[in-house]
Amino acid sequence: MTQRVQTGLERLLQGDYRSRLSGRKIGLCCNPTTVDASLEHAVTLLHEFDDCELVALLGPEHGIRGEAQDMIGVGDQAIDPQTGIPIYSLYGDDEASLKPTPAMLEGVDLLLFDIQDVGSRYYTYIYTMSYLMEAAGEAGIEVWVLDRPNPINGLSVEGPLIDEGYHSFVGRYSIPNRHGMTAGELALLFKNEYGVECDLEVISCQGWTRDQWYDQTGLPWVMPSPNMPTLDTAIVYPGGCLLEGTNLSEGRGTTRPFELWGAPYLDPFSLAEALHDFDLPGVFFRPLRIQPTFHKWGKESCGGVQIHVTDRNTFLPFLTGVAILHACCKLAPEEFQWRTEAYEFVSDRLAIDLLFGSTRIREAIEQQVPLQDIASSWTDAEESFRKLRQPYLLY
Repeated sequence: MTQRVQTGLERLLQGDYRSRLSGRKIGLCCNPTTVDASLEHAVTLLHEFDDCELVALLGPEHGIRGEAQDMIGVGDQAIDPQTGIPIYSLYGDDEASLKPTPAMLEGVDLLLFDIQDVGSRYYTYIYTMSYLMEAAGEAGIEVWVLDRPNPINGLSVEGPLIDEGYHSFVGRYSIPNRHGMTAGELALLFKNEYGVECDLEVISCQGWTRDQWYDQTGLPWVMPSPNMPTLDTAIVYPGGCLLEGTNLSEGRGTTRPFELWGAPYLDPFSLAEALHDFDLPGVFFRPLRIQPTFHKWGKESCGGVQIHVTDRNTFLPFLTGVAILHACCKLAPEEFQWRTEAYEFVSDRLAIDLLFGSTRIREAIEQQVPLQDIASSWTDAEESFRKLRQPYLLY
């Protein structure tokens, strides 16, 4: 039986790290995933310490309690009813809200970041971490990142890098769509490769190996965000999130977001056949109809498929996501459309281009360039990133 992985939070609460908390005034960036293996939240655990003081709580997108839906601004300040500690939002109604202000950090001499990432470039918590590091560096405050496993393993890297002009809150730094790193490793990469200056320490996990998936760690799964209910969701997300850049429902408002998806104008059987023709590894597409309860196409019947991952070790989520857009563009050239509304505070570029990191893949899909030719366009980027990340791998 595999030994349970110990997270950075659990290591913080014992031994030398715990003694180093003595006399510190702590700010904690957290959400519902900030728990130990017994599901006790770090706010409770740290608040009970007599030798340090928890003075500020900072929440990312979806809020400190994880209840807000995607791209919904969270209120600026509240008080935690259990502890009386001030809560500050790092995801408000504009881009300026993403970075902690000096007032939020007043009286703090140590910032802790402990949030479960899901291993995909678009997932915004890693950029909240980078803004936290930036603000802490300017204020002369130490940052400790309490590391957690990459739930979809730390070996697989897939997707292109980001072209100049296409950075955003779903891609602040040029990393692939599936990066194969932990939050702690990314913090080291951001500091040393992208100049995010701060006094940084990573408290690593113990017992995690790069080939492990989350269900092999012995740790409980807590939803990192409202539409990330299971590990299965995280496995498909590096490709499934691309649907946010279109008028397809990505399954928000269903019980299996990013695995179930569709649109009223699609025939599920033709769609499944077209996707199977790509002969993608480790996946089966089951035709169905969905009726989302909210979000895109809310309460309308949509033709689509469920993504069934049959072999997660060979499955290529990003390529699968590109294949989905390729097939929909071909099957419904008039009805299938790219999202034009503002996306993560950006209104002058298409959401899909921010998700891809350039215009190139979108343009190739529109021109129906063969899928394998599109896929070959990011292999060099994957290899260069593997070399770039190597010095920062902790496991």
